[in-house]
Formats: sequence, C-alpha cells, structure tokens
Amino acid sequence: MIWLSIACLSVFALLPAAFALWRRAVARDERSAALELHEAQLVELDRDLSSGMIALSEHSVAQLEIQRRILVADRAPAEMADRAARNRVFIALALVPLVAVGLYLTGGGHPGFPAQPLAPRLEAVHAHDEKAGKAIDQLKQTLSVLPPGDPSIRQGYLLLGQAEASRGHDADAAVAWRKALDLEFAPELALQVAEEQVRSQGRISADSLALYRRALDAAPKDAPWRQAVQQRIAQGEHDQEQP
Repeated sequence: MIWLSIACLSVFALLPAAFALWRRAVARDERSAALELHEAQLVELDRDLSSGMIALSEHSVAQLEIQRRILVADRAPAEMADRAARNRVFIALALVPLVAVGLYLTGGGHPGFPAQPLAPRLEAVHAHDEKAGKAIDQLKQTLSVLPPGDPSIRQGYLLLGQAEASRGHDADAAVAWRKALDLEFAPELALQVAEEQVRSQGRISADSLALYRRALDAAPKDAPWRQAVQQRIAQGEHDQEQP
C-alpha cells in the first residue's frame, strides 16, 4: 500500500511539468504557422493571376518573395532538435521517481520502518546538554582553584571556549577565549574572540574592532583570512562613525 501511495504522489508531483511539455509538443509552432501562411499566399497569388487582377510580371516578383520567406521560415533541423530535447525531458521526468526510490533504499530507508517520534530525540538532546553543562561547570571550578601562573590555565580556557561555542553560547565562549588571549596573545585566537563577540552582540564594537586590528598586525603575510579581517575592519570603522 505504501508503494502505491508513493507512486501516486510521484505522478501528482510530476504531472504539471509533464502536462506543460505535452502542450508545448502538440501546439503549433511558429515555423508551421509561417509555412501555412506563405502557402496560402501562393494559392491566393495564383488565384489573382487567373482572374486577371495582377499581371504576370507582378505575379513572378511576388512569387519569388513568398518563396524566399518560405526558405527563411523552414528550419526543420532546429525543430527536430527541439522535439528530441522534449523527449529527453520526458524520459528524465519518468526516471526521477525511480532514482529517488533507489537512493532511498540504498541509504538504508524502508517504508516499513517504525516512526521515530520527536519527543525521545528531544529528551536525548536535553540529556546531552545537561551532561555537557555539568562538564563545563566542573571545568570552571577546576580553573578557579588553579594557582596563578599554572601553564594549564590557558589551555583550560581554550577548552572552555570551545565547549561554550559548540553549545551556541557565543558570549560565554568569547569571555573564556578572552581570558586565554590575555594570558598569551595569538592572532588566530584574537580573531576568534572578535568573531564570537560580533555574533553575540550583533555588531562590531570598538573592542572587537581593536581585536581585528591587533590580529591583522600580528598575522603572517600569507594568512588566508587577512582579506576577510580587512573587510571586518572597514565595516567596523563604518559602524563606529555612525551616530
């Protein structure tokens, strides 16, 4: 039953495109209409000659002009190419459901698999967040009792910033990385702090602008992010000039 539903949905989804192509295929094209018009003009021209309405010389001149127009309008190879292109599109539309089903089955899917309710997944995410929160709190407590000058303090703040950033806590990540930056300056770290501050504040503050400038001044000449930082600085200077 599920496969019948999939087939029906596929037909309904592809029917508008197929119908539009079919109407275009059966409609009279400009070439056919032009040829029919010119042929009718030739018949009318012969009728005028027979009735004496035009002279033979005028008939010959008009006939040559109409024949020239017929040659211009006759583009049979292009029309054959259009017809072949339409046939390829029809074939591609027919293959879309088959390819989609094949990819679905290849990826391990099956219509008979039981549903996966949202509530258990949300509970799993919540449990993971609680576990991460406890680990972060423990790391903060450890950092608070370390003696000043301990070489592991900076590494601890780097880890704390990574953990906060992975949870989407941009402001907390900026604070942690800023403490590590104060212990030892590094242009890449200064760039990270500035980016986290911009994300959390929604603008380039004066402090973030200063960090971008320090990072650019200390960055290697071949740093791949130099141009991006220069654009940030230009944007920050513009923001600072605004009232």
